[in-house]
Amino acid sequence: MIGVDDLANLLERLCPMYVLLDPTGHISEVGPTLQKLRPEQAMPGQRFLELFELLRPRTVTTMPALLATSGAKLHLRLRDDPQTALKGVIVPLPDGQGAVVNLSFGISILDAVRDYALTSADFSGTDLAIELLYLVEAKSAAMEASRTLNLRLQGAMIAAEEQAFTDTLTGLKNRRAMDHILDRYKAGNTPFSMMHLDLDYFKTVNDTLGHAAGDFVLQQVARVIVEETRGDDTVARVGGDEFVLLFANLLNKERLDGIAKRLIERLEEPMPFNGDICRISASAGTVLSTQFSKPDGAEMLHAADLALYAAKRAGRACHFFYTKDMAHNAVQPTALPRTERPKTGS
Repeated sequence: MIGVDDLANLLERLCPMYVLLDPTGHISEVGPTLQKLRPEQAMPGQRFLELFELLRPRTVTTMPALLATSGAKLHLRLRDDPQTALKGVIVPLPDGQGAVVNLSFGISILDAVRDYALTSADFSGTDLAIELLYLVEAKSAAMEASRTLNLRLQGAMIAAEEQAFTDTLTGLKNRRAMDHILDRYKAGNTPFSMMHLDLDYFKTVNDTLGHAAGDFVLQQVARVIVEETRGDDTVARVGGDEFVLLFANLLNKERLDGIAKRLIERLEEPMPFNGDICRISASAGTVLSTQFSKPDGAEMLHAADLALYAAKRAGRACHFFYTKDMAHNAVQPTALPRTERPKTGS
């Protein structure tokens, strides 16, 4: 007959989350993975039903009743926090020597991996959890530290959609994402404002310092815009050096003009790059959804373009709001005189 020590060694290799019970219902031994859930708590010597709360079947409160559930699936959890959900099966040992309870995490496996820093070494080699762990680790590496170990099909789909809506150079949203958000605003009757921002003298940076410098400038511009807008505002790169900002529930012209002026001021600051200095500025045009009876994304973008190019004609580094007069070219906006064109170089 196999001894208790030999049985424990065998179970440790095959079932690293086992619990070996004596005839009184006290824990004799536990598997190394199970002990890892409570590394500072000695499980041997404790009563099984005092350490674990049996959720199903709820009527079980004694060792004989527990043994009577042999072969049935048990639903239980640890009584103290974190109350990790577990599943198990109990098998009585011959001659009334006690019983073995084999536990697993079930669908809580990913939460357990996250909460207890488990690895493939903590599971039996034949456990399907190993394959799932490999998938989790691969996903974590691909999505870097920002991705959790909670690997589900829905999460993967969201990640793929997010990539499709992101400008790879700047990390901002792209035109497709902007159109999607505009459709959502339209469907929800959400009032919003749209600001179209275009960089001045960006072509000079590309022509004199190269595309690497141009990419650097675009990334710095993206950073500045994000810093000057709210977390729930939408910032999208819709062209080479064109950006669109959407402000949900913000129609106050004074606040919008303040945002535009801060952006223009910050973007005129010199940008050092590999020993050279990149100099740009920006022009912007803004339109409000309330200027249209039925706001349409394409129509509003066209209106923002008219305001933007009015700012360009007025001397660049300006911000204008769209008016119906712009559509008919009846009024030419004016602006304060500008200093000389920014120079690029060291």
